[in-house]
Amino acid sequence: MKTSVILLSFLTLVLMANAQRPPIDHLPTMSPEEAGFNQDSINALDDVISDFEQNDFRGMVVIKDHKIVIEYFYNSTERSDINDIRSAGKSFTALLLGIAIEEGLVQNLEQDVYSFFPKEKYPDIHEDYKKVKIKHLLDMTSGLNADSDDWKTPGNAGQWMGKDEWVQYILGISLVRQPGAQWVYADINAAVIGAIIEETSGMSLNDFARAKVFTPLGIQKYYWYTNPSNQTVAAGTLYLSTLDFAKIGVLVANQGKWGSKQIVPADYVNKVITKKEVDISNYWSLWDAYGMLWYKNQGQINGQTIDYVWASGNGGNHLVVVPEKNMVIALTSTAYGYGYAHKRSRAILNKLFNAME
Repeated sequence: MKTSVILLSFLTLVLMANAQRPPIDHLPTMSPEEAGFNQDSINALDDVISDFEQNDFRGMVVIKDHKIVIEYFYNSTERSDINDIRSAGKSFTALLLGIAIEEGLVQNLEQDVYSFFPKEKYPDIHEDYKKVKIKHLLDMTSGLNADSDDWKTPGNAGQWMGKDEWVQYILGISLVRQPGAQWVYADINAAVIGAIIEETSGMSLNDFARAKVFTPLGIQKYYWYTNPSNQTVAAGTLYLSTLDFAKIGVLVANQGKWGSKQIVPADYVNKVITKKEVDISNYWSLWDAYGMLWYKNQGQINGQTIDYVWASGNGGNHLVVVPEKNMVIALTSTAYGYGYAHKRSRAILNKLFNAME
């Protein structure tokens, strides 16, 4: 009896803590049942996550119809705690590019990289960059001599990310194949996009993101590594809370809007959602296609095949946007370098899909 009373008191405190979380602008709440989820299935999923042997899963946030449906945190994580979302930051960089295009800093996705960097300022820029277009960077088909799975390639992030100034270095990387010919995952692609935004805006990508996205979305607590030369790692090292991670997804689900304010151009967001430039299903079973620095997949919800896009970061950090259901799912984890991380997050995603009635 005493144990039951203690457990009941603990649950009451948890519910009170959840209820006392401050409201979020433009994101009211609704219950899982109101959102079309089976509450018993959600409770069962919560139990499964709570019982994970590893203590590295951080948070699960579900937003549907621009309302917070699920906001669960684990292993002593709180709403405001920030987490390195790793390569999911690349997908955010893609959204910042859309803003840069809208503001006239970039003409279009057909513009070649070489045109952004004056030879006088960047004397070592390789002539090969005249052949690389922004669209190639967005689709990981640049052909540059870089491969995230091969640290020996000169464009591998391990060769430049620790430098106090890395733009001069990465602009000296040559091609090893024709742009557009092959998909090769490499951090340098997002890094060059970040460098383009920094060059044209005169701001670090960190400051650009703060002014254009973080402040409008009420994202106050975050960290994005920026080197001594004021160059931000556009390929990763972005720390966000699980809820703020989900807010980025809301921009995609809401055609670039936050409330009534257009943050990212709607036509650009539509490209993010629909552009499936490269079939990568043979690369790994979790992926179907890739384009605009976002993964594209299909899933099953209540017997219906649906399309969704997602940002993926090492450790099992997933931001999933299901436009047809107007739904965003953010999963954060610190299982960096562990093989189970992505599979675990994928299993949680499937259970969420299965919980929808």
